[in-house]
Amino acid sequence: MDGTILVADDDRTIRTVLTQALTRAGCKVHATSSLTTLMRWVKEGKGDVVITDVMMPDGNGLEMLPKISEDRPGLPVIVISAQNTIMTAIQAAEAEAYDYLPKPFDLPDLMKRTSKALEVKRRVPSEQQSDSARPDELPLVGRTPVMQALYRLVARVMNTDLPVLISGESGTGKSLIAREIHDFSDRRTLPFVVATIADLVDIEGPARVLAKAKGGTILFDEIGDINDEVQARIVRMIDGPGEYAPRFMATSQGNLADAMEKGDVRQDLYYRLNGATVHVPSLRERVDDIPLLVEHFLSRAEREGAPMRVLSKESMELFRAYSWPGNVRQLENSVKRLVLTARTEEVTLPEAEGILGSQPQVGPLLGGEDTEKLSASVARHLRRYFDLHGNMLPPAGLYQRILREIELPLIEIALDATGGNQAKCADLLGINRNTLRKKITDLDINVTRRRKLM
Repeated sequence: MDGTILVADDDRTIRTVLTQALTRAGCKVHATSSLTTLMRWVKEGKGDVVITDVMMPDGNGLEMLPKISEDRPGLPVIVISAQNTIMTAIQAAEAEAYDYLPKPFDLPDLMKRTSKALEVKRRVPSEQQSDSARPDELPLVGRTPVMQALYRLVARVMNTDLPVLISGESGTGKSLIAREIHDFSDRRTLPFVVATIADLVDIEGPARVLAKAKGGTILFDEIGDINDEVQARIVRMIDGPGEYAPRFMATSQGNLADAMEKGDVRQDLYYRLNGATVHVPSLRERVDDIPLLVEHFLSRAEREGAPMRVLSKESMELFRAYSWPGNVRQLENSVKRLVLTARTEEVTLPEAEGILGSQPQVGPLLGGEDTEKLSASVARHLRRYFDLHGNMLPPAGLYQRILREIELPLIEIALDATGGNQAKCADLLGINRNTLRKKITDLDINVTRRRKLM
């Protein structure tokens, strides 16, 4: 590489690493921890490429991009940020950043992008849109490559008029992606309308939906579930939208191309909606984002007044190993339940297992012709527990964890039945009173005396 790179980051380690790597590659480097210094260098005409962080001690790197474009049209700016949300990626794209990388970034990848930026003449940026009406926080977070690719694709399609087909499993956030494409597009001030089958069943339905959209965005949710008659109405609706043509988007859990081949989706509808295709990855495809998502949901719950919670290392390992058939929506609901049910600030492995395992209810197991035996119920629970881990084995120490899970409710229920009388409870269980006391302490059981039993 041959050129001068301006590096702005408040992290000294990152400045040092980039300076050394770029210098070895043949570049000259000016590094600073101040946006003020960076802007002075830009105005003085220094630098062929800028690499800047977003959050700096004296300002926001993204907010400086329009000024950089004004002072130095065509100067490529690569944005790096630890704020790994779709909003950061979209803001970087809207501000005409040459490229965007989340932290922690891959150094060889950044070097390749910098080399390309030195070679490519960037177009003069267009007038920027205001951010004032945008939300401060988006629930779509992730630093894995598949999520970063999704962010970049959304940023590319949001200000086009192309129809968008969004595919992905249930719970991945397809409708949310559609909403964000609208909210960050030039149509953000216009209505976002989700059209259901009920809205389109009669002949006047399409006209009512178009009138409601007023040139904004119309989303057909789960287009593959709509019958042929309504699909035909949608085709005519897209072909003749009237004076204020909206943008059309659709979501689908299945592969619409396959559905078209089977005759479940009209060919004319498929090709009208398939202007741009966005695939939302399942949580299984982005396992490394699970800790980030858990932290996000825990922090949000705390801001809403819930007690502070953090997952233990073992609990997080279990969450990473779980298959999450309900994807991010299931993860969010599981975290919400843990926030409410955990006994201490740190969520323990048995508590996490209880949430994911959905333990079976114990009925009258010791008698009756049609009831399940306790051993069969336990075996069913254990098989499900092993299934939760897929091809991986559960964490070591399973024997004691399972015994503890059975022991805890047994002692709690026995204490309740005996009114909290430990002598009666020990006799009922057939164990020594001192043994019972020790188990009450070890299992952190709260004993409440109701009345003295004779």
